[in-house]
Amino acid sequence: MARSSTTFQRGISGNPGGRPKVIGEVRDLARAYTVEAIETLNSIMLDKKAPAAARIAAAQAILDRGYGKPSQYMNMEESRPIAILSETPMSEEEWERQYCS
Repeated sequence: MARSSTTFQRGISGNPGGRPKVIGEVRDLARAYTVEAIETLNSIMLDKKAPAAARIAAAQAILDRGYGKPSQYMNMEESRPIAILSETPMSEEEWERQYCS
């Protein structure tokens, strides 16, 4: 397949300067407050006077940071036909043999 004129040439980076330094600085600053942030979430989670939604959100944030967000199951069954673009035409049976086995 021919390359589009909007793609970068081989060996030429689309981001030669790398990640902007400001983003790294903001990340480092935010990480400096990690302990305080977790302590704040913990105090909200344990505060019986805090709204239930705030307590749940704080508990969820703590768990997400400690264990990662839980995986989510998605049912991807599709009843509509899909179009597959191929350089070589093939029958449905050939396509199923190549991509479904």
